[in-house]
Amino acid sequence: MWHIVYIIAFAVLAILAITNLVRNLILLGGNTRRAQSFQAKGGVGGSSSDRRVPHPELLDQDGQMIREPLLVMRSISVKDAREQLDSLYEGQGSSLDDSDTDPDVS
Repeated sequence: MWHIVYIIAFAVLAILAITNLVRNLILLGGNTRRAQSFQAKGGVGGSSSDRRVPHPELLDQDGQMIREPLLVMRSISVKDAREQLDSLYEGQGSSLDDSDTDPDVS
C-alpha cells in the first residue's frame, strides 16, 4: 500500500518539476527575445542605455576610470624564474633561522 503512495507522490513531484522547468524555459526565451528587440529599437532613454557603468574595481578613489593596466605580465626564461625562486627560498630560510634564535622567546 505504501509503495503505491510513494510512487504517486513521486510522479506528482516529477510532473510539477517538469512543468516548472518548461515554464521557466519559455519565460526565459521570451525575456531574451524581448530584451533583444528592446535594444534594437533603442529602448526608452537611449542615452542611459548607451552609458555603461564601470565595475567598481576599475575606479580610483575619486571615482574616475583607471586608464592604466592593472596587471602587467612579462615573460622570463625558465632559468631566470628558477634563479628567482631559489633566491626567495634561500632568503626565506635564513630569516627562519634568525627567528629561531630570538632572545625574547624562552
